[in-house]
Amino acid sequence: MVNPVLLTGIAAWAVAQILKLMIATAVYRKFDIVYLTTGGGMPSSHSALVCSTAVACGVSAGFDAPVFAVAVVVAFIVMYDAAHVRRETGEQAKVLNYILRNWEELKPEEFDAELKELIGHTPLQVAVGAVLGIGVGLLGSFIAFGL
Repeated sequence: MVNPVLLTGIAAWAVAQILKLMIATAVYRKFDIVYLTTGGGMPSSHSALVCSTAVACGVSAGFDAPVFAVAVVVAFIVMYDAAHVRRETGEQAKVLNYILRNWEELKPEEFDAELKELIGHTPLQVAVGAVLGIGVGLLGSFIAFGL
């Protein structure tokens, strides 16, 4: 049996990743398929996924159901992590990459690859992902549950 709540979350993630590819292509004027699977960038697919899933849980089980409460708490944790912890990691990667690019001496072999700088999200990216997830969650729920 297909789980419509899960499918709604996956659909929101996929829409966010496709939008991320389209936005990155427009901004950087270069098509890079990596944006379909990468984290970071606009919109946050993590936020879209968890918000869509939370909305679908609320629609299917009721907004007063414990499963909806758990889904909302998990969504807030994921979005906080995306906007704060993962974003800070990306900022640190920028500094380390700058140091490595400007290091006058021989670089040790383990520092050959640059660190990934696009890891976290700005608060705006998280918010847009959340709005996208809520929209897809409502649409998917209306389709799945005939509301």
